[in-house]
Amino acid sequence: MKYAGIIYNDFAAAPGVSLSFYTQGCHFHCLGCHNPQTWDFEGGREFTQDTLKSIIKGLRANGIKRSLAIQGGEPLCPENLFLTDLIITTVKEKYPDTEIYLWTGYVYEDLKNNGNTHLQHILSEIDVLIDGPFILAQRDITLPLRGSRNQRVWNTRTDRVSGSPQSSLT
Repeated sequence: MKYAGIIYNDFAAAPGVSLSFYTQGCHFHCLGCHNPQTWDFEGGREFTQDTLKSIIKGLRANGIKRSLAIQGGEPLCPENLFLTDLIITTVKEKYPDTEIYLWTGYVYEDLKNNGNTHLQHILSEIDVLIDGPFILAQRDITLPLRGSRNQRVWNTRTDRVSGSPQSSLT
């Protein structure tokens, strides 16, 4: 399993301080992507038990409670589902009150209707899902948590959304 990187004190990803984990590999290849170096499934670093321990330790380093921001690459593509689920499960076991944000190019409705058990578990454990591909023509840097107007911010606990209507991916 590969990952692209970790930012232990990220002030830009989510409200407050977060630990940002970047998956490696993405099939979307959005024009204008902020992280094109994460597209290649063969790139990145090997994920180990030490990596997982580092994430757990980093979430509370120096007595600061951080949220977990999972980004990409694409955390919810089939190749990354097991790793994303492993991280979320481990974090929730150790720190159940950790807020988890996850960015994906997939659309929430399609994810909810997918029968994959790893995917359904991930959706049940995260707090906020930012869905939809980045569309350069709709880029808007004033939007909280998202890069383009087509993307939406879902509170997965309430199934409530903020943002524009999203067309399904083709």
